Amino acid sequence: MSSEMNPGTYSDRQDGYSTQNSPSSGSSPSALSASSGDGTAGANEDVASLSYERAREELVAVVQRLEAGSAPLEDSLALWERGEALAQRCQTWLDEARARLAAVAQDDSED
Repeated sequence: MSSEMNPGTYSDRQDGYSTQNSPSSGSSPSALSASSGDGTAGANEDVASLSYERAREELVAVVQRLEAGSAPLEDSLALWERGEALAQRCQTWLDEARARLAAVAQDDSED
């Protein structure tokens, strides 16, 4: 079987994400990742611990890889799911930052 048919790990990725951790892993889904109910989110459990900057950086890399269009379909689907989880993590960080700023603004206006 050629490497195109069985891509193995994403050796060009700095984060170590691999197809070994892809939708077929059957791990429990993360609260932050988009799950279709079929166990596909387990590969993205680590997303919940990422800083905003790290999640955004990885999301940009995922988008670039998807836009290149060179990944096999299964890898593209795993990348898409990873990107969805990363985008949700970034949105959570931004929502929490807005809430903190609003709370500080409200405290300042009461003083």
